[in-house]
Amino acid sequence: MVGGDYFTLTFIPFLIFPSGRPTPSYVQYLGKVLPSAALGLLVVYSIKDVKFLSGNHGVPELISIAVVVFLHIWKRNMFLSIAGGTLVYMFLIQ
Repeated sequence: MVGGDYFTLTFIPFLIFPSGRPTPSYVQYLGKVLPSAALGLLVVYSIKDVKFLSGNHGVPELISIAVVVFLHIWKRNMFLSIAGGTLVYMFLIQ
C-alpha cells in the first residue's frame, strides 16, 4: 500500500466511531462473538482433511482439540488456548 492509502484506511474507523459517542451495539456484539467464531473456524479447518478411518485415526487432532477446550475453559485466554493446542499438536505429530 502507498502511504496515503494506509493512512486513509487507518483513519476511517476514527471517523465512523468518534471517541465522544458510545460504541454501537452491533459492534459490541461482533466483539463478543467473533473470537469464538474464529476459534471454531480454526477447529473446523484443522480437522477437515483428517481421515478418522485410516492412519493414526485423528488422535493427535482430537487430543489437541481437547487441550484447546480445557485451556480455554480454565484460563479464558484465546491466545493461550490456541498456542497450547498448537504446541501439543506439534509435539504429537513429531
